[in-house]
Amino acid sequence: MPPGDSWLASWDSAKSKVATSITKTETPGTTLRLTYGSKRKARTDHEMADLRQLKDFRNFLYLVWKQLNLPEPTRIQYEIADYMQHGDKRAVIQGFRGVGKSWICSAYVVHQLLLDPSKNILVVSASKTRADDFSTFTLRLIHEMPLLKHLIPQDKQRFSKISFDVGPAPASHAPSVKSLGITSQLTGSRADIIVADDVEVPNNSATQMMRDKLGEQVKEFDAIIKPLDDAKVIFLGTPQCEDTIYRQLTERGYQTRVWPAQYVTPDQNMKRYDGHIAECCINIDNKGKSTEPLRFSDVDLAERKVSYGSAGYALQFMLDSNLSDVEKYPLKISDLIVMSLDTELAPERLVWAKDPDLEWDGSIPNVGMTGDRFYRPMKTLGKHIEYTGTVMSIDPSGRGKDETGYAVVKMLNGYLYVTAAGGVQGGYSEETLKFLSMTAKEHKVNEIVVESNFGDGMFVELLKPVLRKVHACTIEEVRHSTQKEKRIIDTLEPVMTGHKLVVDPKVIQNDYETSQVYPKDHALKYQLIYQLTRITRDRGAVTHDDRLDALSMAVGYWSQQMAQDASERILERKDEDIRKELQKHAEAYFKIRRGGANILTW
Repeated sequence: MPPGDSWLASWDSAKSKVATSITKTETPGTTLRLTYGSKRKARTDHEMADLRQLKDFRNFLYLVWKQLNLPEPTRIQYEIADYMQHGDKRAVIQGFRGVGKSWICSAYVVHQLLLDPSKNILVVSASKTRADDFSTFTLRLIHEMPLLKHLIPQDKQRFSKISFDVGPAPASHAPSVKSLGITSQLTGSRADIIVADDVEVPNNSATQMMRDKLGEQVKEFDAIIKPLDDAKVIFLGTPQCEDTIYRQLTERGYQTRVWPAQYVTPDQNMKRYDGHIAECCINIDNKGKSTEPLRFSDVDLAERKVSYGSAGYALQFMLDSNLSDVEKYPLKISDLIVMSLDTELAPERLVWAKDPDLEWDGSIPNVGMTGDRFYRPMKTLGKHIEYTGTVMSIDPSGRGKDETGYAVVKMLNGYLYVTAAGGVQGGYSEETLKFLSMTAKEHKVNEIVVESNFGDGMFVELLKPVLRKVHACTIEEVRHSTQKEKRIIDTLEPVMTGHKLVVDPKVIQNDYETSQVYPKDHALKYQLIYQLTRITRDRGAVTHDDRLDALSMAVGYWSQQMAQDASERILERKDEDIRKELQKHAEAYFKIRRGGANILTW
């Protein structure tokens, strides 16, 4: 049956009849089954018509949803089901969060075994837990749907969460269904159909190294799939980053179909999605409206956009991983200089170069954009001398999900050195105040600047008595009235593009590690480097920006002195050194007597 409105209309008139005939399983001899070989029983014309309808996965999906007491599948769910059954041999199906991809996947696996119990199906998920959940749900469908009772594994067949056989399956080295995590032992498996269900998650795609590893792992599928005309590899998922594995698969010859949460225009489809959007989601008149209005209203999607942030919503719901968006992100980590820093001394001048030989390896986590790398300085010039000063910035938070962000930035000859940065939970708690005070002492901070937009100065008053016991320095409040995203970019961009911002690798490592206390699907968003590389001038571009805001405050504090030219300061310092040396020679040449005149000493 061809997809589209005509199919939906014809199925509406037949689905009740099919469902009724299939659920009449109590009376012996009337159970509707698909049996095989010599045991096939004679069927009436009506029953055979029902059987033919069940060959269409969309019809079977309706029955599964009915069994689960769910509303009828939506148009998008029907389209995904049709593409899974009749789509390309190597396909990538991208659906927005909550569209029901995993549930459809389980139903698809059962349907394929209903049509042909001899098939071997491998389902790969991001983790073993997710794989076990898939097996449990699939087995429950087989046990609870009367239509599938003949597929229940027999006593002498495999029957576990990892793998199981279906009743009519012939003897085989490979089970009927095997579910594994992407990091499990895939080598040695064989399958007619491979379904990769959400193999990309934040926990395995946050850094470039993780994405490269995942890309190599899925290559194993080509060795597992059987060389048959009807063999299939299907990826189901939602992109987790701009350099998503699903984009790489397209470059490897996979065909992609995308179902976003909102309608797009034909022009957007071609420019942003390379023509991969499903036809039912392209409508110039409904641009921006929900493609699933019965399940996700326009108001609901708007709330989710606020919660996820513009960048997160674009990936999770609009499935927009277009790398041309990189141009929207003005802050690049390749503009930084990353080197180990001392708390008291620094070189007078640094030379930056984007040289592959200067790239940092995987010893520090890189959550930046694809191709964006950390670089060491090409050369250090002059002596190591004391910093001009040290400032610590604090962006306080309340009791919500935000952190109290902080950053310690030292200045010398127009270069800014980040020796500490991060975020802590607790808001006004005593533990937070003590931690910040000890950090100020450790890095010999001269002045602390605190964002006063929250709490009307209460944070400063609470910090002062704690700080007084630990480290003596001044505290100043600052208030901002401009849009946060624009202010952050306007502060950091000129410093970074001028290669004047120097970061200690320990800061990057600590930034990554301290975010791991949060749920895995949110940890990435709390990281300073992630916030720095994902912020745009759009309001609400990132969900969390506390660590980045604190860094921009510290950089902004030194902005007036950033005009200093390092070369001129080196010459000034050399002139001062010469003057001091001459003074020493003069003092050695003349003997200065207390209260008397200078006389020769020879």
